[in-house]
Amino acid sequence: MTFEFMDKISKYIPVITPPKKPLSLREKMVWTAIILGIYFLLYNTYAIGVNITDVTQPVLQLISIIFAARIGSIITVGIGPIVLSSIVLQLLNGSGIIHIDMDNPIEKGRFQSLQKFSAIAIAVIESVAFVLSGYVPVSNPGLAGVVMLQLALGAIAIIFMDEMMSKYGITSGINMFIAAGVSYAIVAGTATVIFPEVIGAITAGGAAAPANAVLAFGPLIFAIIVFLVSIYAYEMKIELPLSFGQMRGVGGRLPIPFLYVSVLPVILATALEESFTVWFKFLSGITGSFANFAKFIAYYQNGALSGGLVYLISPSFPLPYSAPYGIGGYLPYFSYLLTHTSDLFLPMGGMILVPEWIHVIVYIVVLEILCVVFGKFWIEMTGQNPEKLAQQLQDMGWQIPGFRRDPRMIKKLLDKYIPDITVLGSLFVGLLAAIATLTGAIGTGMGILLTVGIIYMVYQQLEQENLYETYPILSKIAK
Repeated sequence: MTFEFMDKISKYIPVITPPKKPLSLREKMVWTAIILGIYFLLYNTYAIGVNITDVTQPVLQLISIIFAARIGSIITVGIGPIVLSSIVLQLLNGSGIIHIDMDNPIEKGRFQSLQKFSAIAIAVIESVAFVLSGYVPVSNPGLAGVVMLQLALGAIAIIFMDEMMSKYGITSGINMFIAAGVSYAIVAGTATVIFPEVIGAITAGGAAAPANAVLAFGPLIFAIIVFLVSIYAYEMKIELPLSFGQMRGVGGRLPIPFLYVSVLPVILATALEESFTVWFKFLSGITGSFANFAKFIAYYQNGALSGGLVYLISPSFPLPYSAPYGIGGYLPYFSYLLTHTSDLFLPMGGMILVPEWIHVIVYIVVLEILCVVFGKFWIEMTGQNPEKLAQQLQDMGWQIPGFRRDPRMIKKLLDKYIPDITVLGSLFVGLLAAIATLTGAIGTGMGILLTVGIIYMVYQQLEQENLYETYPILSKIAK
């Protein structure tokens, strides 16, 4: 499939013109600051017609962090359309369902136009869905269309801001918007939640005041711990020796990082779990012969998920993602986990009570399993498995020192590391994200993991940019 039909459509899709000459690092930093300034302006501006007081959907908080969005604001949809469009098209291309030669400028241009066109279409659809589902409450039903239009325009603006950041900034807009959103959440959470709790603990006085003040810093402390552990994990890697077959004496190393698939497995796993809580909400209104089965899948009380299989595999506790403060602090929170029970309705056996600590175990185990499944799935679908990676190295002229030039030899070496690292890395990010979520770490484990990865990548890019400015000849060699 060559997507020739995109030649006509692409004429009507606006394109951000790239700079006429290469930008210096200083100029890229200025453009990055300008684009982030616009992003924060949209982030803190609620759409006209939205009932701000009713924007309390904690189930979407984690998805909002992943998609650099804010429910009720003009950028409620965030980078979701860009990510979804990219993932679907990359999977289709990687699986062979469609074939795009990215080395062919014409096919590459068509693919990029298709990706932008599909992202715009998804942005419109999601904007309508957010309003119709009630997750973006409107103050007047007559303003629903106006709110949909604002959300759609905000999402489309993010698409073009991402393109502008990629061409004028220091990295992609997706990366910067996620990092900026998580950083904002950490700063805002510290200022509006932690500090008031600390002040309240100190002013309450008594012998327990110092201990209560320290406990009040818990979400920030856990966030810092997750941040430091993530940095350490990103630095871990195995380096395999390689030699260049066409030039004797020229060698190199192939780094295989511990987080080989990055945090993608836990993103997909968490998004799936969170989606269940949204998708199955319609079951709460089912009556008749299917009512018992609906309660078994997802049991709702007063519109909130409080039992069923969906509850057991989700991180839904007293107040998701702010659990300790949502229930009055860490001591009441952990006491709740040890003593509280949730409802599980068995179609043939009636209602049974499940201890909350079992809920914690089931949530972690299911998350870990999903992370491993998605990790293995992703390396197969994106060509990062040993077989395809060996063929890529072979095509570039690399081989294992001391062995004949044969992709089977490279594959045999990669088979010793990549499958195990994929599983271990997926388990690690899943467990770290679960711990951060259960301890109420500000920014959530997912957000912190993403931000650390983005900061690490941007740091490497800045080092490279600085090296190119110091030694311009290197940029020519790299090309």
